[in-house]
Amino acid sequence: MVSLASIRASFLLQISIIASLLLAACAGNFYQDVDQTFGNERFKILEGGQLLTLSLDKLSGSGFQSRNEYLFGRFDMQLKLIPGNSAGTVTTFYLSSQGAGHDEIDFEFLGNSSGQPYTLHTNIYAQGKGDKEQRFRLWFDPTTSFHTYSIVWNSQRIIFLVDNIPLRVFNNQESIGVPFPKNQAMRVYCSLWNADDWATQGGLVKTDWTNAPFTVSYRNFNANGCVKVPGSSTCGSTNSLNNDQAWQTQGLDAKGRNRIRWVQQKFMIYNYCTDAPRFPQGFPSECKGSRF
Repeated sequence: MVSLASIRASFLLQISIIASLLLAACAGNFYQDVDQTFGNERFKILEGGQLLTLSLDKLSGSGFQSRNEYLFGRFDMQLKLIPGNSAGTVTTFYLSSQGAGHDEIDFEFLGNSSGQPYTLHTNIYAQGKGDKEQRFRLWFDPTTSFHTYSIVWNSQRIIFLVDNIPLRVFNNQESIGVPFPKNQAMRVYCSLWNADDWATQGGLVKTDWTNAPFTVSYRNFNANGCVKVPGSSTCGSTNSLNNDQAWQTQGLDAKGRNRIRWVQQKFMIYNYCTDAPRFPQGFPSECKGSRF
């Protein structure tokens, strides 16, 4: 008899394949869309601009940023993470503004020892304050093939998705005094760097440099958002190859709410909103409202 778990796994695999095909159809070109931020020869664009790799060795990591700044949008990237012993390494895909009171929306992939799962770390900063961490295990091996990681950011909410499956929602709750990133344009940033003082088991497991260089691959970058006008605090026309502006009001329907419940029940390993010892004076205001 076929188990419910195997049916669900097959269904999720089909979703992943469909999401990858759709993203490939509308993805941009790294030569045109990004600039290197650090790493010298550790940053490579391949396959005519369709593939980008970042490497890390004992001297340096590497990274890049989008050429455009955006004020809201949907941002998709396919990643294939470091195989084998990736302990101590951090791979990132995130949005960020600049300055002391910056806004930021983070995907961080924390490496682990061989045979142990990656940790997917998410966080949100608004007006310079973060401390909104949620962490997950993934329901697949992110090192054997590419998977799509997405950030939807509009004026109502932020949604984190993996292969178009939602795993986290952060709603705009400014009405009860919770800061929300909505006024600062952000670029897309990606990087690979060493963080063995904290990344793996709280820093207990260090980077094994005999495995260097470590390499992560990126492809099918799609930024469908409102591009900031240079020299202005506003954005101009949307930057979209497929004219899909659903991100502007995107939320979760009943199917999305069922999926996010499944992910959070099965794969969430840390939620700041349930960490009572961390907040002896009471949980942050946003923890008391609707999760989705």
